[in-house]
Formats: sequence, C-alpha cells, structure tokens
Amino acid sequence: MRKSLIYGAVAVLALGAGALFLTERPLEVSVVSPETDVPLRIYGLGTVEARILSRVGFEVGATLETLDVDAGDTVRKGQELAVLHQGEQEARVLRARAAVAASTASLAKSTAALDRAQAVLAQRVAANDRQKALARQDVASAQRAEEAQRDEDVARADLAVAHADLAVIKAQGEDAAAALMMEETLLAHHRLKAPYDATVVARHVEPGTVVRAGDPIFTLIAPETVWIQAYIDEERAGQLALGQPGTIRLRSQPAGEFHGTVARIGLESDRVNEERRVWLTCTDCPQPMYLGEQAEVRILTGTRDRALMVPELAIDGFDGHRGTVWIVQDGRLGRAGLSFGARDDRGRVEVTAGLPDGAEIVAMPPKGADTGRLARIGTAP
Repeated sequence: MRKSLIYGAVAVLALGAGALFLTERPLEVSVVSPETDVPLRIYGLGTVEARILSRVGFEVGATLETLDVDAGDTVRKGQELAVLHQGEQEARVLRARAAVAASTASLAKSTAALDRAQAVLAQRVAANDRQKALARQDVASAQRAEEAQRDEDVARADLAVAHADLAVIKAQGEDAAAALMMEETLLAHHRLKAPYDATVVARHVEPGTVVRAGDPIFTLIAPETVWIQAYIDEERAGQLALGQPGTIRLRSQPAGEFHGTVARIGLESDRVNEERRVWLTCTDCPQPMYLGEQAEVRILTGTRDRALMVPELAIDGFDGHRGTVWIVQDGRLGRAGLSFGARDDRGRVEVTAGLPDGAEIVAMPPKGADTGRLARIGTAP
C-alpha cells in the first residue's frame, strides 16, 4: 500500500513536471528583421488588349463578293479589304449621271432662251423709243406708240420668266449633282477599306454571304496600341500613379519578364469584384502579341531605404491600417497593436508606428503561443 502511494506520487510529479515543461519551455519563434532598399510592388492579373480595336463592316447591305485579306495580315490605311456585289448600285449611278446630263442640257437651253429674251427686250425698247419720238412729232399715231409700249412690257415679262426658268433649271441641276454624289458615295460603300494601319485579328464571314449594314466583317487593331489591362485589389490601388514602372509575365512565356509603364488608371472600380483596372504599355514585349492572353503584372509603387515588413498572415484584426501582432520583448511573448502603411507583392505590410522599444515582431506565431510565455528567437523565415 505504501509502495503504491509512493509510485502514485512519483507519477503525479512526473506528469506535473512534464506539463510544466511543455507549457513553460521557451517557444522557438522567428522574427521580422528590418530590410534595406525594399521595393514596394502591387500584384495584378489581367489580359493582353488593344486600345484601338475596330470591328469594321459595310455601311450598306449586299452579297459579299470578295475578301482580300485574312487573319494575321497587316494592312495599310485605305487598303481595300472586301467588296460587295455592286451591279444594282452601278445602275443607280448611271441613272444619276444621265439626270445630271439632262440637267446640263436644260441649263444650256434655258440660258439660250434667256439670251433670246434679252435680245427681244432690247429690240422692243428701241422700237418703243422710236414710236414715242414719232408720236411727239405727230408723225406716228398714238395707237402705234401704245402698241410699242405694250410690246416692250411683254418682252420684259418674257425676260423675267426666262430668268425664273434659268433659276429653276440651276436648282434642278444642283439636285441632280447631289443625287449623283449620293449614289457614288453609296457605290464607294460597297468597297470596304482599312481605316488605319492595322493588323487583322479575325475574319468573320466568307464570300457569298449576304451581309447587312453594320455586320462585322473583320476585327482590326492598331498594333502599336497593344497594352496590358490588369485588375488591382482596391485595398492596394491607392498607391497607383501614372508613369509607374512594372514587370509583365505572359502565360505563354512564363520564363520571360518584360517591362511596362502605367499608362491609364480606370476611374471606375468593379463594384462586384472590388478591383480597379489599370493599363500598362509594354516596351519590350514579344511580337506578335495575342489578345486575351493572360498576363501577370507587378507595379513598382515606391521603395524604402529601410523598412520592417510583416506578413499579413501574422496580423490579427487587420483593417488595412491597424492590426495586432505577436511580439517578443525581454524574452517573453506579448501582443502589440501597430499601424501599417504600404504593401508589397509578397503579402507583406510595412510597419509605420506602435512597436515598443526593444520588441521584435513574430513572423509566424507557433502553436501554443500565449502572452507571457518564454520565447527563444530562431531562424528568420
């Protein structure tokens, strides 16, 4: 019985000593060390896009006769890309030209009639003047003088009619010329031409297709306007500015790293994904670039000569500005509320204020961490 009591006491002491060892032995922790020349980068995921992209088509509808280019071709401004069947429109142009010719002939006839009316008026004026002079000398009768005046008045009226006819013919001629211009313009619309120097991205139809006005025939891009559209988390987007440099990795070339510059920052964020769009031009990207290809960007927003960077996973209750971390001070674990600033693309945040003197921040709290527990600083992560 006595031996049993002794053995029980020894077992209790052993268990207590073990528990004390497990709970009071120093925990080995890694701490965050200050760094120099720290680059602050923002990570974003996006795609290759083009600032100038056009889905070009005809302004009229008809049967597509020929297509002169295909996807991947390079075209010059004004180069013919496709042609519609234009027999019906050519007939309209010929009809309009005939109307212009008829109007020209009518104008010539009206002009001759005006000249004739002016000549007749001049003759009637001269005859009337002679009759008036003879009537004053009682050589001619008053009746003949009245008839001469009447003939002059009729001639003046005929001249006015000739002027009016000429004005009508000129207006009809202008209308015919405008109609011809319109028909010729519609005929020109049967030929699709490149609006600028471009690369053909896609061809949407084939010859023989009946297309409607506005149907896309080709997708064109201006190759010099290809850039990267990336999406940045709103929590990090406040550090963005135009002109910041960035690195770009294309999914098709994961081993390559290319260089770009922030050219545009979207003024509207995505309300669902809470992301902001930015666009980067690329100075040394491979050619050709493929629209829609996935790309990763890292934008350099600044550097720090010296900074203490804490992993976000080590911060409790982090709201983007403040949070609580584990610290080691005087060989024991504790808690401290800190203020934070800029972030980098490695999931770390810069400490700006709140760290007690002589304290070091625990990079990743180990299991069993508790306030006041002994801690031993081990290898940094």
